[in-house]
Amino acid sequence: METTFDFEKPIEDLLVQLEKVKQVAEKTKVDMSATVRELEAELEKTRNKVYTNLTGWQNVQMSRHPDRPQTLDYISLICEDFIELHGDRTVKDDKAIIGGFATIGGVSVMVIGHQKGKNTKERQFRNFGMANPEGYRKALRLMKLAEKFNKPVVTFIDTMGAYPGIEAEERGQGEAIARNLLEMSVLEVPIICVIIGEGASGGALGIGIGDKVYMLEHTWYSVISPESCSSILWRSWDYKEKAAECLKLTSENMFANGLIDGIIREPLGGAHQNPEETANTIKNQLLEDIAALRLKTTESLIAERIDKFCKMGVVVEG
Repeated sequence: METTFDFEKPIEDLLVQLEKVKQVAEKTKVDMSATVRELEAELEKTRNKVYTNLTGWQNVQMSRHPDRPQTLDYISLICEDFIELHGDRTVKDDKAIIGGFATIGGVSVMVIGHQKGKNTKERQFRNFGMANPEGYRKALRLMKLAEKFNKPVVTFIDTMGAYPGIEAEERGQGEAIARNLLEMSVLEVPIICVIIGEGASGGALGIGIGDKVYMLEHTWYSVISPESCSSILWRSWDYKEKAAECLKLTSENMFANGLIDGIIREPLGGAHQNPEETANTIKNQLLEDIAALRLKTTESLIAERIDKFCKMGVVVEG
C-alpha cells in the first residue's frame, strides 16, 4: 500500500472518488467522461495547492517517504556504470556509505553517498544510513583517490546523522568528520553535493563541502532534527512541527540564507512519483557544473570554495 501523509488526504480522497467513477462507468457502460475530466481537473488543482505550500515539517515528512529514491537508485538511473569500492583500510567497510568510480554522460567521476536501505533487513545492514567513523574515512579515501586520478567528486547526502553510539565516539567520530571538512575544503578536484533526502548535522556535513551544494525541493538540511530540537527545548517531541519552522531547514530557507547554491525541483508530489525524471534533472545539473568547474584552475577552485563557506553566517559584534 502506498504511503500517504495527513496533508495528502484531500488528494487521496479525490483519487478514491475518481477510481469509483471509473469503476461505475466500466460496470454500467454509462458515459461518465465529463465527471472523470472534472475530477481530474480538481485533482490537479489540489495537488498543486498541497505540494506548493508545504510547511517545514511536511517537507521533513516528504524527505522520509519510504519510496523516495536513495543513492543506489540515483546511481543506477544516472550512471552508465559503477564500480563500488570498499573499506577504509583501517577498521572495516561501513555499509552506510557507498562509493566508487562511475560514468555520467561519458564523464568519469567518483560517486559517494549515504544509503539507508528500503526494508527492515536492508536498513539494519546499512545502519539506517548513519555512518560510523570508518564510513567517513572510507569517503575521504575515495575522494583522495579521485584527486589522484583527477576525477570530479559527486556526493549524495541522505542521513539522520552520524551514528551516535559510544563505539563510534571511541573510534573518533568527531575527528573523522572534522578531517573530512578540512580535506574537502582543499581537495584539488571539483566537488558537487546533492542533498537527496535528510541532511542532518555533522553526518551530512561529513560529505557536504563542495564547490556546488544543491538540495532537492522536498529535503531538509539542519544542525539538528526537528524531533531532537523539540526534545531539547520543550522536553517533548510534541513540538517538532514548531521546531521545524524555527530551524528554517527547507530548501527554500537554505537558498534564501545563501547556504546552498540552488534547488533542484522535483516532480509534483515528490521525487518518488517519478524517479526517472528526478534523476534526469540531477544528471543535467551535474554535467553542466562539471563542465564549468573543470575550466577553473586548481588554485581558483580551492580559493572560491573556501571563500564561499567563509562567507556563510552573520557575525554581530557587541
